[in-house]
Amino acid sequence: MTRPSFVLLGLLPVLSLALASREFYIDYDNNQFVKDGAPFKYVSGSFHYFRTPSVYWRDRLRKMKQGGLNAVSTYVEWRSHEKVSGQYDFSGDLDLENFIKIAQEEELLVILRPGPYICAERELGGLPSWLLNVNPEMQLRTRDPEYMGFVRRWFQVLFTRLEPYFYGKDGPIIMVQVENEYGSYFACDSEYLNQLRDIIKSHVGDSAVLFTTDGSAASLLKCGKIDDVYATVDFGPGTNVELAFNEMIKFEPRGPLVNSEFYPGWLDHWGEEHSTVNTVNIIQTLEWMFKYNASVNFYVYYGGTNFGFTSGANYNDHYAPQPTSYDYDAPLTEAGDPTPKYMAIRAAANSYLQQVPSKEVPVASRKGYYGRMNLKFLSSIFDLIPTAPQVNSDYPLSFEELNQDEGFVLYKTVITKCHNDPALLVAKNIGDRGYVFVNKERAGVLSRINFIDSLPVSANTGDELEILVENQGRINYGRKLKDFKGLLSNVTIDNNELKYWKMIQLPFGHNGTELRAINKKISSLKAETQLPIEMIYESVKSGLEPTASTPSIFWAEFRIPNNSHPPLDTFLDMKGWSKGIAFINGFNLGRYWPRVGPQRTLYLPGSLLNANSVNRLVIIEFDRVPRGCMSSKHRDCAVVLSDTAVLDDSCLTRKKSVLAAT
Repeated sequence: MTRPSFVLLGLLPVLSLALASREFYIDYDNNQFVKDGAPFKYVSGSFHYFRTPSVYWRDRLRKMKQGGLNAVSTYVEWRSHEKVSGQYDFSGDLDLENFIKIAQEEELLVILRPGPYICAERELGGLPSWLLNVNPEMQLRTRDPEYMGFVRRWFQVLFTRLEPYFYGKDGPIIMVQVENEYGSYFACDSEYLNQLRDIIKSHVGDSAVLFTTDGSAASLLKCGKIDDVYATVDFGPGTNVELAFNEMIKFEPRGPLVNSEFYPGWLDHWGEEHSTVNTVNIIQTLEWMFKYNASVNFYVYYGGTNFGFTSGANYNDHYAPQPTSYDYDAPLTEAGDPTPKYMAIRAAANSYLQQVPSKEVPVASRKGYYGRMNLKFLSSIFDLIPTAPQVNSDYPLSFEELNQDEGFVLYKTVITKCHNDPALLVAKNIGDRGYVFVNKERAGVLSRINFIDSLPVSANTGDELEILVENQGRINYGRKLKDFKGLLSNVTIDNNELKYWKMIQLPFGHNGTELRAINKKISSLKAETQLPIEMIYESVKSGLEPTASTPSIFWAEFRIPNNSHPPLDTFLDMKGWSKGIAFINGFNLGRYWPRVGPQRTLYLPGSLLNANSVNRLVIIEFDRVPRGCMSSKHRDCAVVLSDTAVLDDSCLTRKKSVLAAT
């Protein structure tokens, strides 16, 4: 390496410790951070507050401290805080100030990554989808005045709240990132970055260090580097550490070495095998970075969960959405349990920072095995239509034109012309998955993932055509960031354009209109049958029967056993089901898709369960109803609340098992 030696750490006079005011800055002469007059380096871990219920924040942060870390890094997700333009939410699980306070109480410094774009494998990279509705031509992540106007408004709200928490003002925030891996974005708009720097600097001043991070290649750092903002790099295990840091030195000849995203695991996509990273490789690369006196942030140290519809998608050669779990093969599991990887990193971090290991070594928490939940059929999705908002238009409107962020839209029209039998239905540019029905009978599935934008249908004049379109997650990374959803072009049958569409909006948010309609129907059935509420594992018989391929709603009610107070975390095992969403007590746990995997179980935090009253589970199956739900008594229509997570049950994994067995 070409930069000066790093042996100067620790040589500052002891007297400076007593004389220094509370401050955190970069000492360029000695290639180091300085905190309160003393040389400083950090070993941090990424933990995103918006991915776990707030009641667990302290537990996860304490485990990070016990794991040898001295800082926590978190993104701030604009989309979650401003889901509706001009309306801000910093309450409950989005109480960022409370998260920062807890981190400080647990003796962790904070590295803040406010974006405005964060990637993070989240919907639209953390940007609010209403930006696409305000102006579809708006250029995201550029100096576009309209975009920058919304960014300024958001940052004014955010940083006004955060002002007391910067290190120079007695808070724990030592560093603030400007944008996120901008060198990987095609725009390379330096004026945009300068404007962001100036906005953030106007709020932060000298109370924290501003930084950027990019991949460890000159081509990436070139467009990511900002004048007067410290440039850092990111890379994973197995990387040549010297070469990676040499790339950083080309842009920052003086100052401390920093890996702002060191990957102890990796992300998953639906239909692929579960990603894992070998602990030996992690520790070997980590120790090489420590030899260069580098500061390191693990991305991620604790991943959590993309509850509801918050997971995003990548697009390289095809659209690839990400699952609900964000376990990431991280040192702490999705449920917050320490792993052998955690223990190995703990030993290395304590040695590097010359800390005495915490006497408390966390262990995995007990999980609840609440057993089999017998489900009963309630109705088809089509029965919800009378209660849902409806818009009429000559041609299909996108989710964005309907001002709908997530979930589903049912597009309906009537065939008015004669066609061949079968005829070819074409729906170009679908975002992202469409279930096609003719007179309520399923004709097939359109799939952006699999490049399926046409299928044969048997449709006569006067028949009703319906396409139930799912937003499977907006793209979070790369050139295709502006990712619109729904039917994005006109639909044809045998080249004849279809018109006069009705669009029924089904966003399926937490405790939304659809859930209220479902709960009302369940309550009505219960009142009719007058069954006692004490029937824990038996649901009310509705007298209806599902069809195999009609999107269908199932439900059950249950109580937590008396020995589980407070309720334990558990996992909803969807083995045998195809594709859908699950709700517990009105909360959207997220998407399940065990048919392709790799995720088979949904993490269900105990904090979402009622200890002293009935819990209501609702399953909405969109693809194919399990065979056990089709029998007359529904005896095999069930799910299991298990004490074990299953995140590696992909079709590819099952194929390997079959081949090995034969």
